[in-house]
Amino acid sequence: MSEATVVSTKPVGHTGTEVDVKERKAFSTNGLLVALVMLAMWAACIYLFILGAIQFESFGDGTLNMVLATLLLLLGFVPMSMITIVAPGDTKVIQFFGNYVGTVRKTGLRAVAPFTTHKKVSIKVNNFETEDLKVNDADGNPVNIAAIIVWQVADTAKATFAVEDHQRFVKVQSEAALRHVATTHPYDSNTPGTESLRGSTDLVASQLAEEVAARVALAGIEIIETRIAGLAYAQEIAHAMLQRQQAAAVIAAREKIVEGAVSMVEGALQQLEEHSVVELDDERKAAMVSNLLVVLCGSTQATPVVNTGTLYG
Repeated sequence: MSEATVVSTKPVGHTGTEVDVKERKAFSTNGLLVALVMLAMWAACIYLFILGAIQFESFGDGTLNMVLATLLLLLGFVPMSMITIVAPGDTKVIQFFGNYVGTVRKTGLRAVAPFTTHKKVSIKVNNFETEDLKVNDADGNPVNIAAIIVWQVADTAKATFAVEDHQRFVKVQSEAALRHVATTHPYDSNTPGTESLRGSTDLVASQLAEEVAARVALAGIEIIETRIAGLAYAQEIAHAMLQRQQAAAVIAAREKIVEGAVSMVEGALQQLEEHSVVELDDERKAAMVSNLLVVLCGSTQATPVVNTGTLYG
């Protein structure tokens, strides 16, 4: 059967281009030190305001202290804009006036470049179950199939800038890949070595993982695991397919029964001849074979009939 299709991410039929950006490390330092500097500046600001007010009341001139207090107040917003908190399992994508600066992955209270924006991007492992999709298998039979996709953001820059909504992008592309994989395999197959949706679940899941990974690579998403969560014939043909499976099972069982019965009859005739229990001509052998096959292959218990005569009347 065909392997998973590698999906091209290049634009087709127009001149648009994908966003070419890769994650890089952003500068960051201990945010506690910057927070202490900010608090010290604002404490000095408050002190100068109070001192200036006292001077105005006492001497009528506290302009210098007021100006310094105002400057410290404004400068205090610089370290304030640098401080960000990164929780475990999260990152912060840093932008400076629309330009991508880098990504901070180190957790805790961090300080980055001033006057930048900090967007949180989760790198936790996510999973979702696709809807119960109705597709036609390789034989054209309608089947209902669903899968569980386990994924994680690997490149925060691509997940932020290359697609509008990376979570919805993963969902839509996963369902599209599941539809494609389901159409390349029959639901079931009686031919040994033939891959099928029901008989080769692990292989189908592996092919699904490869195709989903190829589709979502441009969004910086890594596929960890895929599993088939549900598989069944569509309701309109489920009864007919059940009868077909039952008939195939009956035929397979009958073949085994006949094969075993022939082996048993052959063994019985061979042992009778080896031990010279009775000498049988061809006609008696044929009658014995017929009786044994009826007893061994019959679906109901045979009723023995004692024949006191001979085959030749």
